[in-house]
Amino acid sequence: MRAYLAVGREELTVLAAGGSITAPAFIAASEDEEDELAALEEAAEHAVAVAAAELDDPDGPLSLDDVVSFHLDVDGTGDLAWYATQEIDAVLSALAGPSTAS
Repeated sequence: MRAYLAVGREELTVLAAGGSITAPAFIAASEDEEDELAALEEAAEHAVAVAAAELDDPDGPLSLDDVVSFHLDVDGTGDLAWYATQEIDAVLSALAGPSTAS
């Protein structure tokens, strides 16, 4: 089943390092697109990022192999940007904020 997990920077760092995490999971009421979006948005209200994943047990451990995409509000508009799992480093960079390097 598709689950939307509310994750923070710490959990994303663990996933990027190849570890497993547990996080609050939000499940759509149906496979309807509107229900899926509602579950995604609810998860986003509980953390800085959302990991969309295919899981047999939404309460079980999650690894990067389970994740199908990441979603986060990168510009403060409330619109969630989509990231592929291969872009987890970009997600972590976006959460770190603008670079202070000169």
